[in-house]
Amino acid sequence: MFRGNHPAKVDEKGRLKIPVAFKTLLDARNVTQFYITSIDGIRAQIWPLAEWEKQEERLAEYGTMDDAVEKYINLTSFYGQQVEFDSAGRVLLPQILREKAKLDGDTAVLGKLHYLEVRNLKDAEQDLPAYEMTAEERRAVANITRRQG
Repeated sequence: MFRGNHPAKVDEKGRLKIPVAFKTLLDARNVTQFYITSIDGIRAQIWPLAEWEKQEERLAEYGTMDDAVEKYINLTSFYGQQVEFDSAGRVLLPQILREKAKLDGDTAVLGKLHYLEVRNLKDAEQDLPAYEMTAEERRAVANITRRQG
């Protein structure tokens, strides 16, 4: 499970060095291959390939007959590429996604449970007020986290 924000830089060649906290988790699971994609062109999603394949299996149950699934597949295919770590623990972000999401220089690398999300750091900071939770949303999350399974 990925959690937290670990800022990182994208170099001039479009490579992102995975922050140590996340790299340690990936190394422990022997993860070296990823699917990097986006659903909005604003944020990159870096999925360990095995997790992405699980996502694909769930989507395949619905097929392209479901409009939402078709849109999701179109977006994630348009922005997506399969990559692997280089010898320095970096991944190459797809060029079309780097340009659209302004992923050059400083980024925020956020743990999103099963994948990492990469955002332009300044844009992420500017968007923070939009994530302020309402009392109703806080109650909903509290109810979810209190459930015992």
